[in-house]
Amino acid sequence: MLDLLRQPWPWYVAGPLIGLTVPALLLIGNKALGISSSLRHVCAACVPAGIPFLTYNWRAEAWNLFFVLGIALGGFIGYRVLGHPDMVAISAETVRDLQAQLHLTDFSGLLPNELFALENLANWKGWVFLVLGGFLVGFGTRYAGGCTSGHAISGLSNLQWVSLVAVVGFFVGGLLMTWVFYPLLF
Repeated sequence: MLDLLRQPWPWYVAGPLIGLTVPALLLIGNKALGISSSLRHVCAACVPAGIPFLTYNWRAEAWNLFFVLGIALGGFIGYRVLGHPDMVAISAETVRDLQAQLHLTDFSGLLPNELFALENLANWKGWVFLVLGGFLVGFGTRYAGGCTSGHAISGLSNLQWVSLVAVVGFFVGGLLMTWVFYPLLF
């Protein structure tokens, strides 16, 4: 059994399991799946400043905080206890495309050091990137009424038109970045 958990699961198993979480939450507890809203609940619990946006009964949504805590704990257990691959598996065709387009043999430069190197948090620039980036992601999530995966998983499964528009926009933006803007930058 442990060997089964240590191996990557195919998309046709993992995808439906994730997708079935939404109706299970609705059927079992009449709850809507949402991860990005948990930050609002934490702020409502910790910032008693009388801000109208944070003035609501956050305790009624405490299940959401336990759900997010369970995700973090599950990720930690999965990484520490079940093991992890040394390198993310990337198809040979993708490696060839990256080498041909970007003339790279070392792919570590694709991740910005300001975000992914812990030693950069020792200076102010690293903190600016972290805080400003976090703020922009949080603002975008709130402005869009949910995060990318929230719209794709919860919104589409609830047949929400706005989520369909958002998901199409996410994919169009990703394709434009990948095929138009990224090659111009490098």
